[in-house]
Amino acid sequence: MHRATAFRQDDPQALHRLIREAPLATLVSHGDAGLQATHMPLLLAPDEGPHGTLYGHFARANPHWRTLADGAALLAIFQGPHAYVSPAWYPSKAEHGKAVPTWDYLAVHARGEAELFDDAERLRTLLGALSATHEQGRPKPWSMEEAPRDYLDTQLRAIVGLRLPIRQLDGAWKLSQNRSEADVAGVVAGLRAEDDPVARQLAERVAAPRI
Repeated sequence: MHRATAFRQDDPQALHRLIREAPLATLVSHGDAGLQATHMPLLLAPDEGPHGTLYGHFARANPHWRTLADGAALLAIFQGPHAYVSPAWYPSKAEHGKAVPTWDYLAVHARGEAELFDDAERLRTLLGALSATHEQGRPKPWSMEEAPRDYLDTQLRAIVGLRLPIRQLDGAWKLSQNRSEADVAGVVAGLRAEDDPVARQLAERVAAPRI
């Protein structure tokens, strides 16, 4: 990940927070079959290892996992809110015209070596943790106990678990930190006026860029 000095994010708590906020990762690896990519929701165990550990599962029908012998290098990419930034939002543009479009975003890259597993009870525990995480706060949260045991057993045979201890964790918060206060205020106002709810969400991050 290219990280200009102004946009580096090295706070582990902030990086972990984005992983939790945007858990659908893009998993990328390279092997004999070339580049492979899979989109997968990942669960973070923050205290497992120096940078935390990620857990998820492949569909057994997905050929990606078959290219991953234990120890294969994996890159997990997490994308936070992002949006186009118009130079028309900069007050400085009216003064000297020296402005071009850009894109503001938040992103985390987690690198590690893959560990695969297909033990049924371990997979059951993983699925329980994943579903509990995303069901919490719902009026009637679903739990695995609601599904027939034989049905779940069939589903478990159709997946392969992934454990990814994080060896390296990098973040980039590109939130107009290289602009003047007036230009940043213009970006915040411009994003808040957009129809896209993600752009409006990004506006609050630009207003407090180190969070």
